[in-house]
Amino acid sequence: MRKRAVALCGAAVVMAGTCTAVSAEASAPRAADTAHATKLAWKNCATKDYPVLQCASLEVPLDHSRPDGRQITLALSRVPHTASTYQGPLLVNPGGPGGSGLALAGFVASSLPKEVAAQYDVIGFDPRGVGASRPALDCEPGHFAPVRPDSVPTSPAVEKANLARAKSFADSCRKKYAHLLPYIDTTSAARDLDAIRQALGAGRLNYFGYSYGTYLGAVYARLFPERVRRLVLDSVVDPTDVWYDANQYQNLAFNDRHRAFLAWVARHDETYGLGTDPERVEVKWYAMRAALAKKPAGGVVGPAELEDTYLPAGYYNGYWPSLAEAFAAYVIDKNVGPLVTAYENFGAVDASGDNGYSIYTAVECGDAAWPRDWPQWQKDNWAAYEKAPFITWNNAWYNAPCAFWPTVAPRPLSIANGELPPALLFQATGDAATPYVGGVSVHHLLARSSLVVEEGSGNHGITLSGNACLDGHLARYLSDGTVPRAQGVADAVCPALPEPKPAATKAAPTSASGLILHSLLGFRA
Repeated sequence: MRKRAVALCGAAVVMAGTCTAVSAEASAPRAADTAHATKLAWKNCATKDYPVLQCASLEVPLDHSRPDGRQITLALSRVPHTASTYQGPLLVNPGGPGGSGLALAGFVASSLPKEVAAQYDVIGFDPRGVGASRPALDCEPGHFAPVRPDSVPTSPAVEKANLARAKSFADSCRKKYAHLLPYIDTTSAARDLDAIRQALGAGRLNYFGYSYGTYLGAVYARLFPERVRRLVLDSVVDPTDVWYDANQYQNLAFNDRHRAFLAWVARHDETYGLGTDPERVEVKWYAMRAALAKKPAGGVVGPAELEDTYLPAGYYNGYWPSLAEAFAAYVIDKNVGPLVTAYENFGAVDASGDNGYSIYTAVECGDAAWPRDWPQWQKDNWAAYEKAPFITWNNAWYNAPCAFWPTVAPRPLSIANGELPPALLFQATGDAATPYVGGVSVHHLLARSSLVVEEGSGNHGITLSGNACLDGHLARYLSDGTVPRAQGVADAVCPALPEPKPAATKAAPTSASGLILHSLLGFRA
């Protein structure tokens, strides 16, 4: 697999178009900003999986317009370069917003071809307010404790209960973090990236972001185009609809992915015994949901928790076998144990998740305007629910604190950019969290960018997940700046990986790298 990844201008590129490499002069790192460099005290923080990982911290201004004002701390991680050829720092981000990137540095460094990774200092970081950065936000611990009200507001009482939860969360954030919330946003986080660049002593940085991390990277590139050397965006956020409209589009896309999962279950009736007709399998899933509304499984999995548990199937089909097993055990064997276990693995929210959600809401509510008129939410979400019942109302309540958020959002920054070196974008055609149109949109907005498409895939976060064709394009770009070029929307097309096999077949359902990556990326991008 790695031999294919490092071969220059492989068959996939020849089929799609031609290879283009930036010049050696353009590829070389510029002189470091030594006048602004901060000495970072790197310390060993190795883990079993990442034995050479190092960690450090960096103080940055809370308000970048007041550099001498209050400071906050960012947690950083690093896998140092080992090759004589050094291409500078490669900052990596898993998305969210609210995702921790410390472990991602180790994963990326160990997943890239060794000869490529060795040329970079791979840098992970916890964005402001996240994880090991300080202060770390946690607006309302236990906000997702089960059993929550049914997400579908079929009665005024259910709607009132969900509204109370949303208002309570927004109010708790205001009471605890009023002084921080105006600065927990994408633009401030992008300016943090430049502070990291300066602290590393780099004239330019390389950036690799997944999911929301693509938006963060695009905003950084808009603010500091001359400081971008290489830019990789995987599973691309559409910057033209942040964030209310983006969530409305997600509802439709996740419904399609849920039906794709149920159709896969139907194709493997010999394993799961739920029937061969996808529509009838879907009826059984919603019957399970209705039964859980009356009697939550294990006292913890009600209908809202069930949706939380099956939402990850829309992000990554490697989860399908275990989720299908839990579905079948509940329906056929009346055994709630596997469903409770699935909830604990995929749906339950711990303290880290509470922190991530606090940052998610702070960033999304603070980045752009949301309707403050609840009847508008009712109208839009009931209309979406008619077409996409799976996750629409669950998603609405997840974002509902934005209707009551205490800060006023600015107009989103345009990320249109004609000043960058060639950027490399990756997008799956069936991605639900960041639908395909986002990759196409950003491809048009970033001049000289190249778009690599995973045809027929619905996964979210597709590089370093087992697809050698995609990873080949990534390795070539990071190695020497080579990007594919072709006429049409996509510059290169890679076939999707085979869909997973039922666990009962004893065939490996997914790649190990895919499972590790998606555990780092998390959900609710």
